[in-house]
Amino acid sequence: MLALSPPAWALSALVLEVLVGYPAWLHRRLPHPVVAVGVAIDGLERRWNQPTRSAATRRALGVLTVVMLIGAAVAVGGGLDWLLKAQVWGFAVWVVIATVGLAQKSLHQHVKAVERPLTANDLGSARIAVGCIVGRDVDRLDPSGVSAAAIESLAESFSDGIVAPAFWLLIGGLAGLFAYKVVNTADSMIGHLEPRYRAFGWAAARTDDLMNLVPARLAGLLIVLAGAGGARVMVRDAPKHASPNAGWPEAAMAGALGLQLGGPAVYDGAILERPQFGAGRVAGADDLKRGLALYRRACALLWSMLAVGALVWRA
Repeated sequence: MLALSPPAWALSALVLEVLVGYPAWLHRRLPHPVVAVGVAIDGLERRWNQPTRSAATRRALGVLTVVMLIGAAVAVGGGLDWLLKAQVWGFAVWVVIATVGLAQKSLHQHVKAVERPLTANDLGSARIAVGCIVGRDVDRLDPSGVSAAAIESLAESFSDGIVAPAFWLLIGGLAGLFAYKVVNTADSMIGHLEPRYRAFGWAAARTDDLMNLVPARLAGLLIVLAGAGGARVMVRDAPKHASPNAGWPEAAMAGALGLQLGGPAVYDGAILERPQFGAGRVAGADDLKRGLALYRRACALLWSMLAVGALVWRA
């Protein structure tokens, strides 16, 4: 067994993921594993979430779905942990596998794809790019709306695409990482309040809330530290969000950048009233560039925390 601490293993995965990500050529030949998880969730939902069943039955089947997904993830991840950490050569394979659950590189690429045309005053291309990372209607967004939408997505995805997977990788190895990813995928697919999913997706939503309690607050803390401010806004405004977790990184980003984020947005033609975070000015193209710089610093702080953890562990 290679004598490295859990923080060192997790840090190695984060560093490698920034360097290589999940290359497009590989995705074309071997779709990201989350795609397979999504197919499994969709199949279970279609089979078990029948409107002819009672709400209680559908909720129970939703609980069973989450239990099955977590059980399979822990079994696969735990098996790989046991196999790979017992071998000197296994370290490299383990780190490569772990990168699949992290999204530092791809998140930066997706947000940068919005910032470039927005800075060049190409609003049409910026709308198309931001439409790839947000669920709201983007056809009528002005430059400020595009920038705000991208910054909000950057903050939220920093939490659930980077900090939370890294946290569960540190706590539980590949088993913890895989368990988090299947729950987070299930929440994004079925953890909604629409009548179709309210009962069946209840367990996915609540489990995702539980698994993000610590990571969301840690993500907010990293953002305010990286921005050298925003803690007051984060603590004041985060509880406004309907989710117990989503408001923390978004309010932190609003405070750190001195912006107004959140507020009304259009989804499928209907206006959704959302809480407002921060009391600064509205976002502009330059603020998206500032947000990306802050994001890079926050990632660096996460790396630093793990590096310190590795040193303390050895001591």
